[in-house]
Amino acid sequence: MLDRPIAKTAVVIGSGFGGLALAIRLQAAGIQTTLVEKRDRPGGRAYVYEDQGFTFDAGPTVITDPSALEELFALTGRKLSDYVELLPVSPFYRLCWEDGYAFDYVNDQAELDRQIGAKNPKDLEGYRRFLAYSKEVFEEGYLKLGTVPFLNFKDMVRAGPQLARLQAWRSVYAKVASFIEDEQLRQAFSFHSLLVGGNPFATSSIYALIHALERQWGVWFPRGGTGALVAGMVKLFEDTGGTVHLSAEVERIEVEGDRAKAVVLKDGRRFAADLVASNADVVHTYDKLLAGTPRGATAAKSLKRKKFSMSLFVVYFGLKTHRPDIQHHTVCFGARYRELIGEIFKGDVLPEDFSLYLHNPCATDPSLAPPGAGSFYVLSPVPHLGNADIDWEVEGPRYRDRILDYLEERYIPGLKADLVTSRIFTPLDFRDELNAHVGSAFSLDPVLTQSAWFRPHNRDDEIENLYIVGAGTHPGAGVPGVVGSAKATAGLMIADATLA
Repeated sequence: MLDRPIAKTAVVIGSGFGGLALAIRLQAAGIQTTLVEKRDRPGGRAYVYEDQGFTFDAGPTVITDPSALEELFALTGRKLSDYVELLPVSPFYRLCWEDGYAFDYVNDQAELDRQIGAKNPKDLEGYRRFLAYSKEVFEEGYLKLGTVPFLNFKDMVRAGPQLARLQAWRSVYAKVASFIEDEQLRQAFSFHSLLVGGNPFATSSIYALIHALERQWGVWFPRGGTGALVAGMVKLFEDTGGTVHLSAEVERIEVEGDRAKAVVLKDGRRFAADLVASNADVVHTYDKLLAGTPRGATAAKSLKRKKFSMSLFVVYFGLKTHRPDIQHHTVCFGARYRELIGEIFKGDVLPEDFSLYLHNPCATDPSLAPPGAGSFYVLSPVPHLGNADIDWEVEGPRYRDRILDYLEERYIPGLKADLVTSRIFTPLDFRDELNAHVGSAFSLDPVLTQSAWFRPHNRDDEIENLYIVGAGTHPGAGVPGVVGSAKATAGLMIADATLA
């Protein structure tokens, strides 16, 4: 925390993890910061639903770099542990296939070796080489570059030799396959890019760093759910003098010349500011919030030509009974992998089959459901609205029933008899509730040509006091990514405020 305040003001649009982390950093630096949020609760994608005693985290549930969060609290002279308790999750994931094979992805080298050796002894050495590679890209791509803004092409050129040496042009799957020959083990170590909206067969192998990141710090879950972490961050922000306005939908960013002057809400309220940052969807920011400005029109047109991540279909459901046999994070691979992922990212119809992520938080924290009951969600990656013109008002309930039938048959016997409540969140909701362009769940597709300098920049190129934070800017989606984007963006804003 700075000894002397900079005596500037900032408005941050959107209270997702990126917006919250940015607001905390600005407030800690002495910049009086106001956070405005469209919805009635903070969190963005990390919203919380409550129904009949069940608590459902709407979005991110995997916390993988607690050090980035601890750093935020330390900036204010406080401790993360004073605001929220993080509980370890083990195994990190249970990976299941339709032939009955299951792999427990744990942070125990001997146990990993045992499972890999039992599946394919020849892959033991290959896994060790993959782990060494993952650690190297973690060092270069996350520790060195993850919180550094790429504002100029020369920044990309400087990183070029290292990216080339690490074969960043190869896909995650191709790189994993160069080390490991068993197909199910290849899937086990390549699916991670899906967690940040990337196709394992197209996303840069730099994203193999996620494996080393998880091995470095583990996988965690906040007691009380991800919403408890959001609440802790909001309290920290308010404890340090920041202001939050909920149900405060932004109409526009007021621009005069090459500077943003204020943020105007749909209810007419106007917040003047020296600095403006948007954690809203990046296309929405330029297309809607900057509508009528030359910069908004050109940037939106350019962005709309880019590739966007897939969307998600999510079912939140509460059961009468707790199912401790189902691991906290369970990945249910369908019969197809490469072909299904291809249809999810490029197809124009809803695939007949699916692969699923099943979240059972009560395995770690039973308080998220009534005594003896279980709170769950299951998500299926699906094509975004720009690729597949699916009538989700009609297809949504059918798709929910198909997924619940599948879970009952293979993973949760008696599910329907035990069902207390359920709700769905479709690509239409991503578009309408979260203002996500084409209902994309993770903003721009993290292919190499849309990463680092090629991604929308943390500071706008033309409006000199307008900044971007969150999944749409560098480094990208995922909780560590958006918290990292906040560090990169805050560094620019604090420096600019000091110079102004």
